[in-house]
Amino acid sequence: MNPLISIKAPAKINLTLDVTGQRPDGYHELRMIMQTIDLCDEITIEKIPEKTILFSMEPELPDPIPPQENLVWKAADLMKETFALPGGFRIHLRKQIPAAAGLAGGSADCAATLLGINTLCDLQQSLEQLCGLGVALGADVPFCIRQGTMLSEGIGDVLTPLPPLPPLWALLIKPAVAVSTAYVYTHLELDRLQQRPDTDHVIDCIRRRDMPGMAAGMANVLETVTIPLHPMLARLKQFLSDNGAIASLMSGSGPTVYGLYQDEILAQMALQKARAQYGSCEIFLCQARVPKK
Repeated sequence: MNPLISIKAPAKINLTLDVTGQRPDGYHELRMIMQTIDLCDEITIEKIPEKTILFSMEPELPDPIPPQENLVWKAADLMKETFALPGGFRIHLRKQIPAAAGLAGGSADCAATLLGINTLCDLQQSLEQLCGLGVALGADVPFCIRQGTMLSEGIGDVLTPLPPLPPLWALLIKPAVAVSTAYVYTHLELDRLQQRPDTDHVIDCIRRRDMPGMAAGMANVLETVTIPLHPMLARLKQFLSDNGAIASLMSGSGPTVYGLYQDEILAQMALQKARAQYGSCEIFLCQARVPKK
């Protein structure tokens, strides 16, 4: 059996994000539609005889952390302990998804590690079983294991598959600002929200492949906290709408915003304008789909 495997770790965007309440344990109850995009990190995992986990990544995070605190290391350690695996792993992470961007990059890397070790070690765990393990490491990890188009509820761990979207391009713009997810949720004022996503309408439009109708129902309630902190995000959303996007939205708690395009030529034109106007931002054009293997 091949002692080495490489696996893609795709990012996600939120087509909707609604917070419906807060639980006694402090976690928020969510109802959101999540979508895989083909912007990916790549993880290479190799079996080694030593009983250790050797982890490296490129480029390094802007604020480096000890390897043991990275979700990739934690996922590998969880698999070693759960299945009493002999030896260890050498793991290399090649980053393309921006860190702390609202795109679930860390959760995607964690999910890919679980999937990769499952295959590499022939553990024959189902996706459902891997999700059960992964949720202990992060609420977005089960979605990143399953991938696709999903209604996500609870704390993000209750997933209902939806039909895949027709061809759509997503233009992502991440400004060089830091957003604390904990701060955003702590300062969200649920009783003062004036606009929520019409999640049921969006689901119906996805089933009918009505993308303009879907766009009309999209919203992210966390924008009410993040955008006042970083007004540039509102300007980026307007830029995307002015340049052909059928919808523009913040993903997760930000700071990445994205525009959805039905026409690739329009998306490419917007990409060139964004690079010229917002050169200090990280900018990506990708498709709203599960990446090809």
